[in-house]
Amino acid sequence: MKRSIRFSWISTLILALFLTGCGVTADQTAKEKKDTNKTEEVKAYTVTDDTGKKIKFDKVPETVVSLQPSNTEILFELGLGDKVVGVTDFDNYPEEAKDIEHVSDSVNINAEKIISLKPDAIIAYTIGDETTMKPLEDAGIPVFIIKSATNFDDVYGDIGQIAEVMGVAEKGEELVKDIQNQITSVEEKIETLDKKEQTYFEISPAPEIYTTGSETFQQEILETAGIENIFADQKGWVKVSDEEIVKRNPNAIITTATYADDAVDEIKSRKGWEDINAVKNDQVYLLDENIMSRPGPRIGEAVELAAKTVYPDLFN
Repeated sequence: MKRSIRFSWISTLILALFLTGCGVTADQTAKEKKDTNKTEEVKAYTVTDDTGKKIKFDKVPETVVSLQPSNTEILFELGLGDKVVGVTDFDNYPEEAKDIEHVSDSVNINAEKIISLKPDAIIAYTIGDETTMKPLEDAGIPVFIIKSATNFDDVYGDIGQIAEVMGVAEKGEELVKDIQNQITSVEEKIETLDKKEQTYFEISPAPEIYTTGSETFQQEILETAGIENIFADQKGWVKVSDEEIVKRNPNAIITTATYADDAVDEIKSRKGWEDINAVKNDQVYLLDENIMSRPGPRIGEAVELAAKTVYPDLFN
């Protein structure tokens, strides 16, 4: 996508003097300037969203509303944070995102507030009632829908789509390469492992204990980090019992219950868990929930964080 180039009056003056000195006539200069302007015009373009709908943009969006924290992170990583004028209540990274106008709780949206912000585009989601976005579309705002990513390839695709919408396709490609390089660096380190550490990943604490199984975003993080999930034989997010966890006896425990008062001590103090290897050897860790569960540009950081936590010696 070609960007519009704006010259200051000083640059224009210097250019005019240079051309005059070279014997270029005023008519020729005017003609060339006219031709240049033609090439700088941004043509309308279309990008296909995750519903298969082709969304037309008459120009590159100058302002955008993001209705999903992971997509907000992508916009910031692409260097477009200053264009974001609306986010959800859960947008907390980077720090600047916290100060942006809140227009959604991630499920319900405030259509009236969004319309009042007059965004050039909305990066939306597929969760909830299909008619939710209709008032925004009726207002003539391009609504680009992205499905929640369930694996790394989905994240790379999301980055590519958003970059294309915002006219920075090359930056999108560079960002994907940077993430992949970070992951590759971790993979090279774990190649030296004799065996993978059996680990329990708790995503919801007692009394309703939930963990992650196969075919989940968190499982891909663990697997890429060289960690063996003791519940990989289960699919999706599954409710598990104390007895089953004790029976499987993990050597390490990871929890993302950052909202709890003291998640690590709570796990260590559970009745019957004192004989679990991870508890006995003080291998219970609290990791940032947003990094470990948000399908955005920090997936490389998530893989590195998980690997560093379970295999610290590899990163010394």
